Amino acid sequence: MLPATVARFTQMGLAVGCDGSATTVHAIDMACCENLYFVFNCFLTLGGIGYLYKQNLVQTPYGRYVKSLGKQVSVPAKLAWFLQELPSFLVPVLLWYTTDRRTTKSRILLLVMFCGHYFQRTFIYALLTRGRPSPLQIVIFAMIFCTINGFFQGYYMVYCAEYDDAWLTDIRLILGGIMFLLGMAINIHSDDILRNLRKPGEINYKIPRGGLFEYVSGANFLGEIIEWFGYALATWSLPALSFAFFTLCSIGPRAYHHHRYYLEKFEDYPKSRKALIPFVF
Repeated sequence: MLPATVARFTQMGLAVGCDGSATTVHAIDMACCENLYFVFNCFLTLGGIGYLYKQNLVQTPYGRYVKSLGKQVSVPAKLAWFLQELPSFLVPVLLWYTTDRRTTKSRILLLVMFCGHYFQRTFIYALLTRGRPSPLQIVIFAMIFCTINGFFQGYYMVYCAEYDDAWLTDIRLILGGIMFLLGMAINIHSDDILRNLRKPGEINYKIPRGGLFEYVSGANFLGEIIEWFGYALATWSLPALSFAFFTLCSIGPRAYHHHRYYLEKFEDYPKSRKALIPFVF
């Protein structure tokens, strides 16, 4: 049973409205609940294993793997990406904004790293994408996951994590930050290459060239995996590591499926390319 102190209002003040009336203002403070912490980690770890197993059996029906939408309700690509990525940005920001707990520079930096990724995905990538419409059910499932994970990562960082300002010079944060930025750069650059393969209105797939696509078919996926393992190192936390593991399990197989798709569709596809890891796999 979760303790009654998991969510409580701990600070009250008075705000005066325009009409002179006094309004009670609450600052939300949640206790760090170890039971909730354990459940979320299990959710990401076991969910990643389950999703990996499922993708070994059947491809997730999105993008090129949607044979026909038929009578399915679909969501335009730009709107789909905006809706499904928004919770991962908005939920942690709201958790941070509504707390009265003392926030260190280290904690703010780590929170900015997480939210920065999803700001880019929500407000920049979603606006620029030229992808195909997504089935509504896929968008809904993605929104649910991003809401849960956004809450989990934000909850841990705001209410559970303990970082003093000395963490800013810790080798784990420095190396993890470099990995995070490198992965993010690879991810954004690879997305740009994929996006520019098509002219506006085109939906046909072409062979991506340039950047890490010269070595792997899933350069964008590789970048995101590096990014989140870098974040896990920078935070040195189980929640971030669980999410990095889930990311590997969820988009790693997509790189393999894309690689197989390219080999089957294009006779001139470079045989030296691997699926996800240069020169290895």
